Amino acid sequence: MVLAGVLLASCTRGGNTADGDHSAGARGSSSANGPNVVYVLTDDLAWNLVKYMPHVRQMEENGTTFTNFFVTDSLCCPSRSSIFTGQYPHNTGVFTNNGNDGGYGAFMRNNDEQKSFGPALQRAGYRTGFMGKYLNGYQPGDRHGTSKPYVPPGWDEWDVAGDGYPEFNYNLNENGRVVRYGHEPRDYLTDVLSKKATSFIRSSAKSGKPFMLEVATFAPHGPFTPAPRDENTYPGLTAPRTDAYDKATLNAPKWQQALSPLTSKEQQDIDEKFAKRVRSVQAVDMMIGRLENTLEAQGLAGDTYIVFGSDNGFHMGEHRLRPGKQTAYDTDIKVPMMVTGPGVPAGRHVSQLAENIDMNPTFQELAGVKPPSTVDGRSLAGLMHGRTEEDWRQALLVEHHRAASKNGDPDAASDNSGDPPDYEALRTADALYVEYADGESEFYSTTSDPDELNNRAASLPNEQRASLHQTLTALRSCKGASCRTASRPRT
Repeated sequence: MVLAGVLLASCTRGGNTADGDHSAGARGSSSANGPNVVYVLTDDLAWNLVKYMPHVRQMEENGTTFTNFFVTDSLCCPSRSSIFTGQYPHNTGVFTNNGNDGGYGAFMRNNDEQKSFGPALQRAGYRTGFMGKYLNGYQPGDRHGTSKPYVPPGWDEWDVAGDGYPEFNYNLNENGRVVRYGHEPRDYLTDVLSKKATSFIRSSAKSGKPFMLEVATFAPHGPFTPAPRDENTYPGLTAPRTDAYDKATLNAPKWQQALSPLTSKEQQDIDEKFAKRVRSVQAVDMMIGRLENTLEAQGLAGDTYIVFGSDNGFHMGEHRLRPGKQTAYDTDIKVPMMVTGPGVPAGRHVSQLAENIDMNPTFQELAGVKPPSTVDGRSLAGLMHGRTEEDWRQALLVEHHRAASKNGDPDAASDNSGDPPDYEALRTADALYVEYADGESEFYSTTSDPDELNNRAASLPNEQRASLHQTLTALRSCKGASCRTASRPRT
């Protein structure tokens, strides 16, 4: 089976098509009458948490779910940079959470703030708001040459924390003023963001302008702090025991070969952390309900898209990896993505390959703005409205750099939690192919081996390996339109 065989399924398995064309462009949206967008982005939320979130499950019933949605890197800052800009890490220049090739510093040095969807929608007449977690390395009191704490361009409302992971005892930059929050129940960060988000919606309704609001929670990132009211929920909950749980990968790459079976203490620790993660997303789910109720009360529900997603997944014992991320496995790169809103079919599942680089052009198209040629992604607006897009991508790129330093990095990985060397990976509808900087490679058929336990790279026919390598090479150096060409290989 050569690359064409690997990719054929994604060409022939199109999504269901709803009657009518309900895209923003078809409705003639403009800055004067464009729809509103609320984007809830979570931190480290994997698919295995969705079953514990009733409002998110209701979004699945009421809207459209992208079942093959992936991230450009299973790490916070590179992933979020791709969401903002619509570009792969090799074009944002953000590969890690800190240092010369990562973090907020690299985002600033590469002029990525100007590429964000915030300034684009603000120029189109939208009222824009951003709340919660921005990028690793950002601090609320940073001034960057300004007379007061810095607010990035493109945002009318800015309520952003630095170290908000504990959910208490943090600072927020509230539109250029640093405000300290303590440890009272009312200070719980997710709840504070919920209140500010509903207030933004109400004030936007009064302004008469369409709005774009991103609420980026720190939950369920470690230390997995739940709201006080949720601390005792789900007693006795254990982590899922998938087929990959505590299983060694067959023909594993070198960075995994020393992993030992999970001890009983480590399994107990995984169970405890999973339960904390479930408890920590209860406040996120409640926030979604409050946002929906506020939109309804303001008469905006019928003209507002709500998008739910995550910056990356999280493994917990799969492949004998202790809790963490940063690998190319589906536990880490395949994340939830649901949308409800005007013209979005209910209960629909879209199987086409989608990626976080698609969020920037999607938000711009929904607002009636033509995305710039510099974006590497494609708008999902047509797919989310029931259209079957012609010539859709057949492959997508994941690229990862091992951090040069672990100092100050909340995602610093220990060797047994998933800390692979630099790699680039190719994900198709039914396969994962990985090339590591040390010369090793991995290949999994995700159809016959969905848990990615049998590395078949060594037995790949030369023709298939060459085709995979050719496509991966084209994607890891692509820019703009060439990314769309590279994602549809003709071999």
